[in-house]
Amino acid sequence: MNLNPLLQALDLQEDAARALTDDLRTQIDALQTQLREAELRLEHLAITRTTITGLADRIPAQTVDPAGSLELPEHPDYPRILAVFNDTTGPLRARDICQALDFELLPKHVERTRAKMKRLVTIGILTEVEPGTFSKKQ
Repeated sequence: MNLNPLLQALDLQEDAARALTDDLRTQIDALQTQLREAELRLEHLAITRTTITGLADRIPAQTVDPAGSLELPEHPDYPRILAVFNDTTGPLRARDICQALDFELLPKHVERTRAKMKRLVTIGILTEVEPGTFSKKQ
């Protein structure tokens, strides 16, 4: 029996399988590069989101709705702060607001509240009567 034709056919199949595996390895390398780039992009977007949300209270926003009234920044404390001003007649300090909202009177809470009140001044809802003293704009 002559094995040469069988061995030649086997060589052809081995060459085809080798070429296929080389092609697949090349594709895998390209996909791994694309995956690393996509993961890096995703990581950068997550960092950007964290940075933006961390700065949200510091970015002045003055948006007007169709009715012409100013919209509050998106944070649950802003309506609560304005509710305190609606219940009083005189000017208030950040510490007064913290007490009215049952926040602990820690410096970080007072400073965050003061920053929110200054943002309300920036968008035209409150006025700063004296440094650190705020009242509702008439």
